[in-house]
Amino acid sequence: MPNTVQEIQALDTGAKVSQGAESYQASTEDMIGEKLVINMGPSHPATHGVLRVVLELDGETITKAIPDVGFLHRGDEKIAENMQYNQFVPYTDRLDYLAPLANNVAYALAVEKLMGWELPPRGKAIRVISCEIARISAHLLGIGAYAMDVGAMTVFLYTFTQREYIYNLCELLTGARFTTSYTRVGGQIRDVLPEFLSELEKFCDGFLPALDEIDKLLTRNKIFFDRTKDVGVISKKDAIAYGLSGPNLRGSGVDHDVRKAHPYLDYDQYDFDVPIGAHGDCFDRYLVRMEEMRQSIRILRQVMKNLPDGPINIVDPKNTLPKKERVLMSMEELIHHFILVTQGLDAPEGEVYFGAENPKGELGFYINSRGGGVPHRLKIRAPSFVNLSILPKLLPGHMMSDVVAILGSLDFVMGECDR
Repeated sequence: MPNTVQEIQALDTGAKVSQGAESYQASTEDMIGEKLVINMGPSHPATHGVLRVVLELDGETITKAIPDVGFLHRGDEKIAENMQYNQFVPYTDRLDYLAPLANNVAYALAVEKLMGWELPPRGKAIRVISCEIARISAHLLGIGAYAMDVGAMTVFLYTFTQREYIYNLCELLTGARFTTSYTRVGGQIRDVLPEFLSELEKFCDGFLPALDEIDKLLTRNKIFFDRTKDVGVISKKDAIAYGLSGPNLRGSGVDHDVRKAHPYLDYDQYDFDVPIGAHGDCFDRYLVRMEEMRQSIRILRQVMKNLPDGPINIVDPKNTLPKKERVLMSMEELIHHFILVTQGLDAPEGEVYFGAENPKGELGFYINSRGGGVPHRLKIRAPSFVNLSILPKLLPGHMMSDVVAILGSLDFVMGECDR
């Protein structure tokens, strides 16, 4: 293009363009094909936290994408190695902070596997309730925020209304709304109240009609459909190769759910389906999460119908705290209480791994014990961290505007990614 008034006038009059204009046009041609590198995040609202993605662009098309994580600097794994097993429970709330109840359960099950413990039936059933209401809560936020990312504001209001009901249930169950710290190694801090079960029944009755409304608003919405259909396609082969789990894996057509493949908490006794996608695109991952919430309601109804009686915690006099009244009346019980509080569980030597089906995927804990009340090493398999590893493979070839839709469809939480 001409860059001076004289050159413009020369073009208008049909005169020969000056040498300066020719050199300008040559330099412009040389610039064609040059790529632009930009940062998306770590403060961009569509990155759902402090995720930084370094994008190389050729025009509007992405040619390279590098996720840069670690901005939270959590250090949870090293913290766990300097704490007693039960002292680390509140830190698991802060992993996927949208599903603290499920995080507590996954961690406790890993330590109980090391201890060789198995909860009584009522304790298992209460943990299933905790995991499934956490799954619904996390999926509601994921879908609501995802809808808002691509331009659907009303759905966000619907989903957060239902999440408020779930927070009321969490408060009734645990005494806290957000960071619950409800589960303990060997059980729960308290049994469920009768009024909790009645409120949970009311929630299940009202939630499905609300979910149907969300379905009507979003699933057949032309804009949402065009933004997500055939966008961010992950093949079955790539999903397995990159170690994806949860809805991101099942959205690509892989029939794998830890609750079915490696049952825990008596999940094999409940009747529920595992939704599977057909194409592996953003739209399929959304549909999988929608159906998973319906299946969670199905599981919750079965648990409430068949909730067994009996104790909720394991019986191990050596590694469980005695009752308060016995501590106040007996010197032996007082000494036992003091040793457990100061030294923690007497865990055996060995190493274990346990993975649970969390809302974001398989949350796993590896524990290496040299005995005593503190783990020698603890490593966390954070599903958000693993799921984000596919971005360099997934984003190239898409348009810049597709990044928002793809990131939202992966539904990650940086709290557990930067564990």
